Amino acid sequence: MRRLFQDLNPTLRGLLLVALFAAVIVLLSLESSVTSLLIIARFAFFLAIAFFVFLLWRERRGDIATWSQRSQLVFYGAALLIVADLGVYFWRGASGPDALVFVVVLALCGFSMFRVWRDEHSYSS
Repeated sequence: MRRLFQDLNPTLRGLLLVALFAAVIVLLSLESSVTSLLIIARFAFFLAIAFFVFLLWRERRGDIATWSQRSQLVFYGAALLIVADLGVYFWRGASGPDALVFVVVLALCGFSMFRVWRDEHSYSS
């Protein structure tokens, strides 16, 4: 039996494992536990993203401090709006028009941060 399982296609083996886990969850009525774990995982993922952004900022804050006040305001404002946008997404979720607005806000904030960074790092007169 062990040899048969090892010789299976890896995709099929993975699908069988997922089906097994799903069957165990349904048979033991663990849906509420899985939902609780999903909420905890979403929160932990949001905290991990926030910590990563904090580490990037801490490493580059000396460089950002030399920028003009307008550039700093736009850069930090866009970063705060991204964090707020992600927070609302993780809190409420997004579907339909909300998902479109979520993506548009992320894209516009990312573009504005990129433009400020590029403008501050252009060395031509």
